[in-house]
Amino acid sequence: MTAASSPADLAAIADKIKRWGEALGFQKVGITDLNLAAHEQWLQQWLDNNYHGSMGYMANHGLMRARPSELQPGSVRAICVRIDYLPPNAEFAKTLSHPERGYISRYAGGRDYHKMMRQRLKKLAEKIASELPELDYRPFVDSAPILERPLANKAGLGWVGKHSLLLQKEVGSWFFIGELLVNIPLPIDAPSSDDCGSCTACMTACPTGAIVKDYVVDARRCISYLTIEHEGAIDPALRPLLGNRIYGCDDCQLVCPVNQGAQLTAESDFHTKPHLHQPQLLDLFNWTEQEFLERLAGSPIRRIGFERWQRNISVAMGNADYCEDFVKILQQKLTTPNNHLKEHFQWAIEQQLQSKGKSLSHRKSSRLARIVSKGLKRDA
Repeated sequence: MTAASSPADLAAIADKIKRWGEALGFQKVGITDLNLAAHEQWLQQWLDNNYHGSMGYMANHGLMRARPSELQPGSVRAICVRIDYLPPNAEFAKTLSHPERGYISRYAGGRDYHKMMRQRLKKLAEKIASELPELDYRPFVDSAPILERPLANKAGLGWVGKHSLLLQKEVGSWFFIGELLVNIPLPIDAPSSDDCGSCTACMTACPTGAIVKDYVVDARRCISYLTIEHEGAIDPALRPLLGNRIYGCDDCQLVCPVNQGAQLTAESDFHTKPHLHQPQLLDLFNWTEQEFLERLAGSPIRRIGFERWQRNISVAMGNADYCEDFVKILQQKLTTPNNHLKEHFQWAIEQQLQSKGKSLSHRKSSRLARIVSKGLKRDA
């Protein structure tokens, strides 16, 4: 095939691309054009409202995120892929209902997905180039200023839910997405239609009220942002709402009806590592920085660094029922020269002492209680 390939030839190669993608382990492959003009006004308004918080990189590239062709000049199509990550035996509700344990978002319990998906996208590109030598491409896996979810929606991988995550019927939202921008005018797939309807379960369940209106998330209140992206101090008013979530938050996904039929991942690399399965906060807080680096090698958690790791765990300890061992270790850590950490440790000590003598934490959010009491149809 050449650049002058007929529509029939391109349709045939598009079918091959989907088969190759599935053979590489992607659960779905879709193709779309790069026109995201309809999202520019929304993106600008989101930035103007400062909903990106301290994520300066979100504003640095402005509207380029809605103009993928500027990232890879000459590109005309995006090949979008999906790979499921829901691990077995996740026991979401059980972990959330035990405040002495640390809750880690289920995408982060295993191997970091970025490098894996990028390598597979490159292999897919090599397959395409074997038949289309003129191929020019660039893979993306949450690695450049591009509106990935709107692209995936246009490619038929799902619709963007009210919690801003991608959803697909009979699949849910427990999956990663990636893109391959190419210069080949492949036929495009039909976009997915919005099927959230009047459901607002995610908005009601959000512990911090971060979903400020349909399809709009204020990152400054989002627990995933606060525990992963945000480098500074966590707002004291929000700390009690974090509960025992030390890396990310899945609450909006846990209550989503579409997720009730989600399939478990076929990738063993995404299975939760034993030392991250319902871990005890005290054990994690006792790790040295070297232990943090060694035990989280290959994990997406490693990117937040030891300081944020300790900050997050100390907040969770402050939110737990009174534990003398918590207070002792927190007091010992007050010798740190890091004033930023010391402030969080002191807060946690004060919270612990306030709850001393109480058999049940009075700070568990009512939203969390509803999630746990209701239970999940499939608490994988």
